[in-house]
Amino acid sequence: MKTNNKHILLPTDFSDNSWSAIVYTLKLYANENCTFYILNSAYPSVSSISDKYSKVFKDTEEKAKKDLLEIRALAEATDANANHEFQVILSLENLNWAIEKAIDKHKIDLVALGTKGATGAKEFFFGSNTVRIIKKIRSCPVLIIPEDYDFVTPKQIAFPTDFNRLYGAEELKPLKYLASLFNSKIQIVHINKEDELDSVQKRNLSLLKSHLDTFKHSLHLVSHYSNKATEIKKFIEELDIDILVMVNYEHSVIEQIFNEPVIKKIGFNPTIPFLVIPG
Repeated sequence: MKTNNKHILLPTDFSDNSWSAIVYTLKLYANENCTFYILNSAYPSVSSISDKYSKVFKDTEEKAKKDLLEIRALAEATDANANHEFQVILSLENLNWAIEKAIDKHKIDLVALGTKGATGAKEFFFGSNTVRIIKKIRSCPVLIIPEDYDFVTPKQIAFPTDFNRLYGAEELKPLKYLASLFNSKIQIVHINKEDELDSVQKRNLSLLKSHLDTFKHSLHLVSHYSNKATEIKKFIEELDIDILVMVNYEHSVIEQIFNEPVIKKIGFNPTIPFLVIPG
């Protein structure tokens, strides 16, 4: 086992989108020691769930095994990095449970997946189902890569916050690690209805700045907005942001975004990779 080895889980449904997410993640961690676990959930459909040993189910399982090995071979051929290792996981559990078990068993540091899957693979749609995955996984960060997104060196990272909560050093580790990969600048975005910060927010801002004192960072204040999702989208476009990062905790910015009426209707769909850190 390599020292400081990162364990990264790559769920796949063998769609083009999930392959694009794998390629993006390999490039993001190109210079790191990593073990990548390529996971497929061959959870039986309702029609075959009563007979997990039927010929149809066995054929599906065998095809999934074959496809997983092909994806691994393709990843190894595409990547060809000596500091990357690849393993495959075929699960007969539903996707959420398969991810949870893999995180626990393999000490996963990051789950990276695409926003959209093959026809019928609704777990991968970046709407209510993907939001459920984000809410369900509380033990490690989740990186969501938009459909057909080509790798761009992440020089600018957006970190929206309302400063109503104190971030601990542990929660900020994934953000700092990501920024360290390419010496990225962290753009802190404060979205607040009020023009001024209160005393608690000022204290939390001060502590956040102290946590990020060795990283390039700047602060942007946004007030009098229509909704948070729109403001974040505008911010991403105006500052050429390459990755969006949020901490997901009770009453957090991300929770507020998912609860906004417009988001409930159309889904929150950023055009850049989105790293969600459990809080």
